[in-house]
Amino acid sequence: MSSHPAPSAPTLPPDGGLVELRPGCWAWRTGFVDLTLGVIAGRDGTVVVDTGPTEAHASALADAIGAHGLGPVVAVVNTHVHWDHVLGNAVFADRWPDAALIAHEHAAAATPAHVEGFRRAAGEPGSPYADSPHLDALRSARVRPATDTLSSARVLDLGDRRVEVVHPGPAHTDGDVVVHVPDVGVVYAGDLVEQSAPPSYGEDSFPLTWHTALDLVVGMVAEDAVVVPGHGTPVDRAFVEEQRAAVGVVATTISDLAGRGVSPADALGASTWPFPVEALEHAVRRGYAHLPRGARRLPLA
Repeated sequence: MSSHPAPSAPTLPPDGGLVELRPGCWAWRTGFVDLTLGVIAGRDGTVVVDTGPTEAHASALADAIGAHGLGPVVAVVNTHVHWDHVLGNAVFADRWPDAALIAHEHAAAATPAHVEGFRRAAGEPGSPYADSPHLDALRSARVRPATDTLSSARVLDLGDRRVEVVHPGPAHTDGDVVVHVPDVGVVYAGDLVEQSAPPSYGEDSFPLTWHTALDLVVGMVAEDAVVVPGHGTPVDRAFVEEQRAAVGVVATTISDLAGRGVSPADALGASTWPFPVEALEHAVRRGYAHLPRGARRLPLA
């Protein structure tokens, strides 16, 4: 998949600090887990999109917001439940206690159990984090789930601009939201869009409907939009359209294989996929599980 750098947006290097992409819309890309965070400034305050994988990362981002004169933070939005997007929540709650901490209702409810499960697994042999210098920070970060939840959409009024928080449907998780700044054509897409790696089909993903969620994202952005992925550097609408087509192929391939009686165990070797097969194990398992009754035939052999 080609990179499709976002038009008129500066390069966003890992650990390169807070970078303004378009007027009042900033991004911060971490070296650790290559996470891309967002900051949206308006006359009456600032919205932060995701808070980082450790409290140290969140503190650095909060310091940068102050150094650039972008505060006060009036809202923090978690794009979904995963630990790398929420473990800095407590830092922002401490510094700006009046700020709303916003997430989809499913993401907020699942945050404590998700983080606990991640921490149990992080130190186990074979975990990519077992030998990480950040392991202690991952274990010690305070868990602060969102307390201001939405089911479909919310508009945040910053005085001179509005910020739209929209749930596009089950995709990367069942509680994804995207954050749209329509006056400058910027969308913070969370892990609905991935630039630096293939889309992450995890144990809580929804492979059969991810592409329809991306249809909503494509529909809300102009041709010259800047789309900030959950991981990587900003991209353009064409990149999102290309990724939407690829996750659509994953969905239709799963349905086709199941309809022909191919078992989940054999599915990855039974077709050509748009992403590396090692990234699709959960996609197949979850996709088969989500097929409507009667859509899957008994194995042919």
